[in-house]
Amino acid sequence: MSTDHTAAALGLTAIIVFAACDSADQSTGLMATDSAGIRIVTSDPMNSEATCRLDAEPMLVLGEDESNEATWFSEVGGTGLLSDGSVAVIDGGSRQVRLFASDGRHLWTAGGVGEGPGEFDTAWYLWVLPGDTLWVADLSPWRYNVFTREGAFVRTVDRVTPYGNSSQGGGVLDSGVSINTTSAFISVRNFTVPDTLIIEAHGPEGEPITTVARVPNMVEGTTTKSEALGISLVVTPVFTTQAMVDAGGGTIAIGQNREAEVRLFDDGLQLRSIVRWRAPGREVAPADVQAWRDSYVEREGGRDSDRWNEFDEVWVDPDRPASDVFPAFSRLSVARDGRLWVLPYRKPEQESRSWMAFEPDGTFFCHLARKPSFSVNEFGADYVLGVQLDEVDVPTVVMYGLSRL
Repeated sequence: MSTDHTAAALGLTAIIVFAACDSADQSTGLMATDSAGIRIVTSDPMNSEATCRLDAEPMLVLGEDESNEATWFSEVGGTGLLSDGSVAVIDGGSRQVRLFASDGRHLWTAGGVGEGPGEFDTAWYLWVLPGDTLWVADLSPWRYNVFTREGAFVRTVDRVTPYGNSSQGGGVLDSGVSINTTSAFISVRNFTVPDTLIIEAHGPEGEPITTVARVPNMVEGTTTKSEALGISLVVTPVFTTQAMVDAGGGTIAIGQNREAEVRLFDDGLQLRSIVRWRAPGREVAPADVQAWRDSYVEREGGRDSDRWNEFDEVWVDPDRPASDVFPAFSRLSVARDGRLWVLPYRKPEQESRSWMAFEPDGTFFCHLARKPSFSVNEFGADYVLGVQLDEVDVPTVVMYGLSRL
């Protein structure tokens, strides 16, 4: 694949000029196309009543039997649904990949701690590719171990250019192209100049293909409190904004959550469309910052708590700046059916929030209320797979049916 893609197609900083079209139903999107043929859709989810829901009872629960080591998890990393309804799960404690039948029976275990073939230092992320091939990421060093649907180890995919740290987002496309990220850190840390998230594509054998995008990321700095206490602690602003990326199937989703916008690239690494949505009321007021500081102090038990230390003082230092706007979202997820799921940012004092789903063409699909203590790992066309924590944070893997009302 050629690496000389144009900056206009790949760079998130490219300026795309378009003329908006009128539409009678703004909740489903206003569509426009720029001169380069890139589809741009702007939606108004706040004025849409389109709703999705999860079934009241789960389709599958894994990890409730503490007497069986193979069916109990110390911590859960990636999960993935295979074509026959079986579910692959990474147990982060044992660094094992385990497969369970659709009725919950344990079928096989692979991996484990070590440096040998198919073993892991830190197994955490998992992707299911066509043919139910499993790609499992090892965070240190950043590489992938590939397994068959029967649990047989196939190969290790090492990148030609190793990363010093694990990827900060991305995924593996159906083609076997992996999307990996690293940061171009800066020496200026005075809350003015952002670092850069570099999003790169590597081939099925780990060979570099191209840089997909370079996205302005977070700003950092030190406060007067840290300097006065002699603490070498670099912090980000309160309500900081940052770059995010997720990839799977044939889609790469990239966003900088200062904007209510996500850019979608296809499996040819070309910018396909831009998804935008109206998100009013994101201005940060001084009262919002103070509410955040008060909440942090309360959450830590107060300044007289045994847990409170000098690092906490830096964290709530009035000299620590705040963003002028709340982030538009806190998570991106590319679903197995190609939809884009976006989790809006939770503002101070906000009790709950709902996921927003967009169709592959960028139009708004539905709102989905979050379940308490349930973290989504994977969205499908008619299911959601994730991790449920009980009152003492013991994890189980849970799958719910998903439908649109």
